[in-house]
Amino acid sequence: MEYDVVVIGSGPAGEGAAMQAAKAGRSVCVVERYHEVGGGCTHWGTIPSKALRHAIFRLAEFKSHPLYSAFLDDRPCSFPDLLRSADSVIKRQVKMRHDFYERNRVRVVHGQARFSDPHTVTVRQADGADETIHGRHFVICTGSRPFRPAGIDFDHPRVLDSDTVLRLKDTPQSVTIYGAGVIGCEYASMFRNMGIKVNLVNTREKLLSYLDDEICDALSYHLRDQGILIRHNEKLSAVEPLADGVVLHLDSGKKFKTDYFFHANGRSGNTDGLGLDAIGLPADSRGLVKVDENYRTSVGHIYAAGDVTGPPSLASAAYDQGRFAAQHLTTGHIEQGLSHLIPTGIYTSPEISSVGRTERELTEAKVPYEVGHSLFRSLARAQIVGQTVGMLKILFHRETREILGIHCFGYQASEIIHIGQTVMAMPAPHNRLDHFMSTTFNYPTMAEAYRVAALNGRNRLF
Repeated sequence: MEYDVVVIGSGPAGEGAAMQAAKAGRSVCVVERYHEVGGGCTHWGTIPSKALRHAIFRLAEFKSHPLYSAFLDDRPCSFPDLLRSADSVIKRQVKMRHDFYERNRVRVVHGQARFSDPHTVTVRQADGADETIHGRHFVICTGSRPFRPAGIDFDHPRVLDSDTVLRLKDTPQSVTIYGAGVIGCEYASMFRNMGIKVNLVNTREKLLSYLDDEICDALSYHLRDQGILIRHNEKLSAVEPLADGVVLHLDSGKKFKTDYFFHANGRSGNTDGLGLDAIGLPADSRGLVKVDENYRTSVGHIYAAGDVTGPPSLASAAYDQGRFAAQHLTTGHIEQGLSHLIPTGIYTSPEISSVGRTERELTEAKVPYEVGHSLFRSLARAQIVGQTVGMLKILFHRETREILGIHCFGYQASEIIHIGQTVMAMPAPHNRLDHFMSTTFNYPTMAEAYRVAALNGRNRLF
């Protein structure tokens, strides 16, 4: 079969590319090696982990609430029980995405794709049969997977990564997480909210050091306050799996023995097995493919998008990248590039989200800025829902009052941030602090934090 566009991978980037090309009237085929569409985001990444998080935090909330705790019995809720709460969400997501392809007449082929020449892939299907598919253009959207360094036995049942943790058959009493990036911090929060003892080993000086310093410090404080043991500036020396646990040996001489070891330090692009060498398309040591500003690789008719191209490695950005790649290959240009105002969303407890520049960056650039704070403990909505930990922080230019950065820590942070993101994207003078001061927010809401923070910031001016 021959198609105008062949998309390899059906995660967010692949779906975005396929839908954009189909809407442009091109014949499209999607090759997905898993037996269902949706990619890692749907089956073992964002969707299941966030559904798991919601179940864990809701259970913890009920147990701690004086009104509801009396109605809960003492039967423990196991990790597998909580994992099953994600099943219905995954099924609905798969059905919805399958319907997208059907309605847009996009053919989906399940199997492992491998380039046999620059315009041809051979797809090895589950029954061992091969299908040859020809394409005028290709978009590689194969995503990424947890990085697995040599010397660690990931086949051992007590050695986990962010994929295999979702297949746990019991509830650990203790776990050591190596790597304190987004995934490591998120799972540390989830495990600890289940009452599991957690060692969080960080290879850097601070947790999530690319965030605003005040947010980093708040996260460290609250994770420690929950009982998580954090070790900074540590390097792995050896992982020793045993029948009853795993011992982590560090270069510093420290060692920890816990029920499970969870490696959460880095990811690799899913390019092995694609036969890129046969078509002269290199991948780097982490399996990532280099693209230009139009998402085109060094082989002109082959594009790539999403996590397989490296940062920002976000599902939200990946979908747009896929759309832009398909837009360029069908029209020769991209109408609007990826926004520079992409918010971070980190689902720890409490939640974190930010957009724009940090105080550190503004200080280094010698930008005269001021800060406006709103502490959640003063918001009526936060008091009502019992989520008073956290704050909203607005950074703005002292002279023009332009919003330069917004950082949120606490309840619904990843939702609240979009208000600030929208205002920052507006043309002057609408992107200024005054916008929040003159806006009437619903009361009581968490969004009211913007008005409080803006007034607090204005009062700092002289």
